[in-house]
Amino acid sequence: MDRTAPADETATPTPSDAPVSEVPALLDGVPRQRAGGRVPCGTAGPDVREPTAVEKPRLRTPRLWRLLPTPTGTPFTFGYGIVLCLTSLFSAYADPVLVHALLQGSSTDVAHLVRTPELVLVGSALWLAGGVASPFAIGFVLVLTALERRIGGLRTAGVFLLGHVLATLATEVPVGLAVLAGQLPESSLHRLDYGVSFGVAAGTGALAGLLPLRLRVPLLAGFGGMLLQDLLALTDPLTNWGHLIALAIGVATWPVLRRWRDRPTGPLGPARR
Repeated sequence: MDRTAPADETATPTPSDAPVSEVPALLDGVPRQRAGGRVPCGTAGPDVREPTAVEKPRLRTPRLWRLLPTPTGTPFTFGYGIVLCLTSLFSAYADPVLVHALLQGSSTDVAHLVRTPELVLVGSALWLAGGVASPFAIGFVLVLTALERRIGGLRTAGVFLLGHVLATLATEVPVGLAVLAGQLPESSLHRLDYGVSFGVAAGTGALAGLLPLRLRVPLLAGFGGMLLQDLLALTDPLTNWGHLIALAIGVATWPVLRRWRDRPTGPLGPARR
């Protein structure tokens, strides 16, 4: 009577050089074996663990160059900064009489605002009061670069011009009215007023609204405290009031800037971070 032979008697011997994936069964007493390239379900013991890919946290090194403007990343700040550098070099090495005449013609005093408002509002923003080493020159580079990286070039230019124009009008129009009322002499209509400080102050106020709270509070407290200190010194009250007004204008743009940041559109905005 025929009977079926046991499996261990009829199985074909496995070649000694066969790869692991071709072995039909696991070897007894040898841990962490793979059958067909996989660990069978239910065979994992205390010595068998599934392979895990643990990614170590990547430490982000600060990139200091991102604090400075670049032609592709922040074209508005970069191009404007080049213009300010050229006019600063001109004012430092050109004939002082010619420089004074150009600055006087670009001044945003009441007399010039009445005659050629567009010309002086643009021309006054082409000069740096105090040179490239002045606090507002450094603030121009750092603040506008950071702002442009968040909202783009055209929008940064809009914030800058908004603060520059509105703060200028807010300080000069009362002077003209006071002269008409006889409260100030006519000489008050002629003064030397130029520079980018109003635009930088507005940009600082705008940038604060896009920063986390831990950075927003120190920025506003430090910059605002500096402006108040200048105002209390009474060296140039009209300009000092203009700085505070421009800062408030920048703060007033927070709702619009946050919508721009959340829904970035426009030909130049926002720039690459």
